[in-house]
Amino acid sequence: MKTTQHNTQAIYTLDDLAALADYTLTQMLHADPEATHNGIDHAPREVLSGHYVPVNPTPIKDPHYLAHSKAFFKELGFANSLAHDEAFMRMFSGDLSQIPAPLKKIGWATGYALSIYGTEYYQQCPFGTGNGYGDGRAVSVFEGVINDHRWEMQLKGGGKTPYCRGADGRAVLRSSIREFLAQEHMHELGIPTSRSLTLYASTTEKVKRPWFNQGSYSRDPEVMINETVAITTRVAPSFLRVGQIELFGRRARKQEHPKALEELEMIVLHLIDREYNDVIDEKFGLEEKVLLLANKFRSRLTSLVANWIRVGYCQGNFNSDNCAAGGFTLDYGPFGFIDMFDPRYQPWTGGGVHFSFFNQPQAAQRNFTVFCNALKPLLASDAVASNALDAIVQGFPKIMQEKLEQMWASKLGLSAFDDALFKELIVLMIETSVDYTLFFRELSQLPEEISPLVKSFYTDDLDDEKLLARWQEWLEKWKSKLHATTPESRQALSEEMKRVNPKYTLREWFLVPAYQHAAKGEYSLIGELQEVMTHPYDEQSKETEEKYYREKPSHFFDIAGISHVSCSS
Repeated sequence: MKTTQHNTQAIYTLDDLAALADYTLTQMLHADPEATHNGIDHAPREVLSGHYVPVNPTPIKDPHYLAHSKAFFKELGFANSLAHDEAFMRMFSGDLSQIPAPLKKIGWATGYALSIYGTEYYQQCPFGTGNGYGDGRAVSVFEGVINDHRWEMQLKGGGKTPYCRGADGRAVLRSSIREFLAQEHMHELGIPTSRSLTLYASTTEKVKRPWFNQGSYSRDPEVMINETVAITTRVAPSFLRVGQIELFGRRARKQEHPKALEELEMIVLHLIDREYNDVIDEKFGLEEKVLLLANKFRSRLTSLVANWIRVGYCQGNFNSDNCAAGGFTLDYGPFGFIDMFDPRYQPWTGGGVHFSFFNQPQAAQRNFTVFCNALKPLLASDAVASNALDAIVQGFPKIMQEKLEQMWASKLGLSAFDDALFKELIVLMIETSVDYTLFFRELSQLPEEISPLVKSFYTDDLDDEKLLARWQEWLEKWKSKLHATTPESRQALSEEMKRVNPKYTLREWFLVPAYQHAAKGEYSLIGELQEVMTHPYDEQSKETEEKYYREKPSHFFDIAGISHVSCSS
């Protein structure tokens, strides 16, 4: 995709941003032919064709500033003052009525399909057809080229769209704070992700949401509570999802309308332009592009999931609609960072084992298979290319395992993966109830004996001499495999491991006080978490370490809203 606009100076006003607008999605793809011309299209309905629906976001009432990502603003060339600018805040709290040209006064929402662990679902669509499922509260309002990178900006909680399925189209302060902080934390962890731009909340508008009683152990929400409405702007090269490609693949496969195959080809080529134009030459034929796309996406997706496990992140709800076709982390709903190590860790009460911590590679494989099945109608006339696509799908487990082994070797500071050593460690970690983040960070210090590791143990039974002896035996085996024999080489290896094993992760029990305080108008904890969690590998102050580098308190275990959450509103 040719980019002709870029900026070299700071962006101080909305007019400066407007000069960089370049709306390729709405210019190159088909709008829903049944859409309104004025963007007033907020009632649930079937969207039978087209790649997007023009729709106005619904402004939140009486918006005020909570936070912006200073690091991302700097990367984009935005002046920090812009976050407080009245016109800018109005746009990114949902009011497009007064924005300067060539910014569009109408946003857009997209439809997508749903597969859960590889199984096609239609039940979530109110019409039972799959034509009413999509962006129910996410409205894109900007696409353009900033510092030679194409970005799309999307309002999470921007109001009803035709895909809202009867909901109110809003996001609440709690979930908005979680997503705002998580995206920038993940970026600083080195994980490909959507980014956070701004966080604005209403001073007057509230909505009801199901939630838990204070201190409850319930797995299901028990009460309806009033929560403050907020909008966080998330930013990515595109918001194209596996489920979106899947929707057009389903339509083409079932020949749902005369332009179904054409629309599938258009959106696949647009995906390549937006996310893969640096690795897929536009001069290639369609079949070659499709096969390269599958290969490149497989590489990105396997690396992504291996890195999730590296830092202790669990997506929780890794359906096809929550899987970015660009191969980055998207949709921070019921996510979680693991505390006590458990391969079956799952922060979402509705997620089940299939989306648990160690099962994320299998969930990714299911999403990848869905993605490739959606591409198949484009290769229907080329048996050789179709077979090649099947081979790419079949090769996913091997590539995934290779990425996992590389990751585990790096976490352990080894030059090569050692299966026996790894399996013995996993057994010990489970039996001892080890804090995942603390353990690997302490191991990065290359301890001579196990006492530094004990601070990561949740178990109270530290008098178990047999267990401690097994740990010491494992530690000796591990040390014997390290290729670091001099003080200099040991120091270098330690520093290398610290760049792999973060010291700080955004645990849920850190987030809860931040959004509880914010609900009372106190936002300092948001800023504090921003500062700590955007330097996750660094040694920080003693005060920060005492507060954020420690085990999860025992009284938080199994508590609803801390140890587990419902699907985030």
